Parts: sequence; structure tokens; C-alpha cells
Amino acid sequence: MLQSLARRLPFYYGWVVVAVVFVSMAIAVNARTAFSLLYPPILDEFGWDRGVTAGVFSFGFVVSAILSPLIGRTVDARGPRFTCEIGVLATGAGLLLATLSSAPWHLYLTLGMLVGAGSVVLGYSGQGLWLPAWFVRRRGLAMSIAFSGVGAGSILLMPALQTLIERSGWRAACIALGVVALVVLVPLNLLLQRRPQDLGLQPDGDPAPVPGAGAAKRTNVVDAAWAATDWTLSRAMRTARFWWLALGYFCGLLAWYLVQVHQTKYLVENGFSAAQAAFALGMVSLAGVPGQIALGQLSDRIGREPVWAIGSLGFVGTYVALLVLPSFPSPLLLWTMVLLQGVLGYGMTSVFGAMPAEIFEGRHYGSIFGTLSLASIAGGAAGPWLAGTIHDATGSYAIAFWIAIGVSLLSIVAIYRASPSGVRVVAGRMARA
Repeated sequence: MLQSLARRLPFYYGWVVVAVVFVSMAIAVNARTAFSLLYPPILDEFGWDRGVTAGVFSFGFVVSAILSPLIGRTVDARGPRFTCEIGVLATGAGLLLATLSSAPWHLYLTLGMLVGAGSVVLGYSGQGLWLPAWFVRRRGLAMSIAFSGVGAGSILLMPALQTLIERSGWRAACIALGVVALVVLVPLNLLLQRRPQDLGLQPDGDPAPVPGAGAAKRTNVVDAAWAATDWTLSRAMRTARFWWLALGYFCGLLAWYLVQVHQTKYLVENGFSAAQAAFALGMVSLAGVPGQIALGQLSDRIGREPVWAIGSLGFVGTYVALLVLPSFPSPLLLWTMVLLQGVLGYGMTSVFGAMPAEIFEGRHYGSIFGTLSLASIAGGAAGPWLAGTIHDATGSYAIAFWIAIGVSLLSIVAIYRASPSGVRVVAGRMARA
């Protein structure tokens, strides 16, 4: 029945898939991000070192890094439905079991390992393994809409979770979020997560090729020899493009998650209330919704590299604002930081999955992107741990923020060196190409 419906409405079915990913990411990615709200009450209750406690979040990235290549191979072999359901169950179980914690290793196994592993399957890396296959001409727009679910979910979930934490404690917040994840995402992913080839469809809702007519010519190809290569993981890893992408992802995600985990505590320490800090975190994600969609659509016109650069410069501005904030703790500077981080910085996600898909498109793309995701996961793990450790040693986040500015600039250079536009151009540049 589902297959029949998809064939009658091929164009619209791709956008239904985008909607499913939107909801999945709204819940699953925010289940991981919510650690920023859980972090202060956990510190207050147990009195552990900041580096040890922030390491829970980082450990989740380490586990995700170990699993990431396996996720790619699993999607290639079994499809997204099977893989996504595992992610849902892991996320829900991690949140519910975290309420039994009384020692750091308990949180490392639950909020770290289970939630980290589950959310990477349902997050940017996992969804980026298969969602690009649904679109070519509007790939940037489609992925930016799907990934903007993180921001939409954040503005609803973060204030609600903060209120629940203040009234009933961090354990009640974990239970509520775990139940929501299981009740909403288990049936949603079971029914709708498919690849176009699983339903006999083509990207962008195009009609299936007529038997014997030959394949349609891909007019966006610039480097025909590169595009014609049957890219396996081992071949990809022998190219400079692969390693430039890896470096760009490592640096970009380090800057992203360093501020995301420590932002709430930093704002409270600089005179803002816990409610204001939680609202600011939610507003960052909300501001990311129009930013991601606008930059995703822009990337379909001007290319992926400039949009990644815009996002990285957004994080540079974010850290500059945070460095100035202790001297000028004004609401204006706070909301400037929020807009730079959300509208510009979060726009990076609109091209995160599109760039490797345009460089290494093919049968083994899942394995290639899954391995590339190791770099982004490593960056996401390094950022929170690095900032927490530096703060423990110096009593300040300043050095960590300057490091984040440097790696953001390095990320721009790396993505331009990877040059996805040197293999395939975006729809807005096809005529000129």
C-alpha cells in the first residue's frame, strides 16, 4: 500500500520523508543537546569536576565515532528503517536508565553511550547517509528543512525541560523526554523511513527511466572522470578531498559543540538567570530554523563552500561576543550572540550531508560518509571536553574560545580545498557550468 501511494505521488513523497526526518531530529538531537540543561543540576547534586561531568557528553561522541562506519554499512545493507529504529530504542533507553545514576560511569553509559549512539543515528550524520538520495536539484533546501527540525524542537523542548528540572529535578526531565522519544519515533520511523530505490522512485520525484532508453545525462557534473569512478571507502580515503572534508568537519563540529555544552553555565556565571540561559539556548536553535532554510536554499544557487564559510564565520562572531560578554553583560550582546550562532552558525548543517554526496556519490556512499562522520564526531567530542578541562585548569573559558575561533577559520580553508563544486555544481550554477 505504501509503495503504491509513493508511486502515485513521487514528488510529494520525498517531502513526506523530509517531514519524518524533521520530527525525528526535533526529538532525538535535542535529547543529546538537553545535556546542557542537565549539566548544572548534575554538578550541583554530585559535586563532580566539570571536566569529568562534561566528559559524559564527549564520551557519547567517542562511542558514536566507533559506531559511525558500522552505521554507514548498515544503511547500505539494510536501509534506514532498520537503522533508525535501533537509534530510537537506544535514545529512549539511555534517557530512562539515566535516572538510576549515582556515579559518573552510570551517566557515561546512559546519557553518554546510549543517548550519544542513538542520537547520531537519528541526527545529522545518520540522516545524512540516505536523505541526500531523495534530492539532487533541491538537495540543499530539502536537507536544511529536515535538519531545521532540531531548532523547532529545541524552542519547544528546552524551556519545557528547564521548567520540569526546576520543579521536579533532572531525573523527571529524562523520563519525560525518553517517553516522548519512544512513543512518537518508534511508529513514525517504522512506517516511513525509506530510500527512493526501495520504492522504485527517482530523486526529485523524476519519472523512472524507460527500459532500453539509457540513463539520463547528469548535467551538473563538472569532473566526468571523478563522477564516473565507483567510489569505495578505500578509494575515497586515498584522495586529498576525503581528508580535507574530514578536517573541515572536525574543526566545524568542535566549534559547534564547545559552545553548545558550556553556554548555559557560562551565561549563568556572567549574571544571567538559569531561565534566561535556557531560553537563550532554545532561541539559538529557533533562530537556526530560518537560517538553515535560507542558507540551504542559497547553497543550491551559489554552492556549498560559501555557505559553509558563512556558518563558520557565524561561530567566529559567537565566540567574539562571548569573550566580550563578561565586560559588557548586556541583553543586546547576548541576543547578538544568539543570532550569530543560530542564523549563521547552524546554517552549516544545510550542506553537511550534501558535500560528501556530491563528491563521492555511488553505491558505497553510506560507508564513506559514515567514516567521514568519525571526524565530525571526534570534533564534537573534543570541544566540550577541551573547554571543561581548560576551565578546570585556568578558571576561565577564554583560551578555549580563542581556540574555537582558530579552528572555525581553519574549517573554511579545508572545505574550499575539498571543493565539492569541482565535481558537481549546484542547480543554480548549472547553466554557467
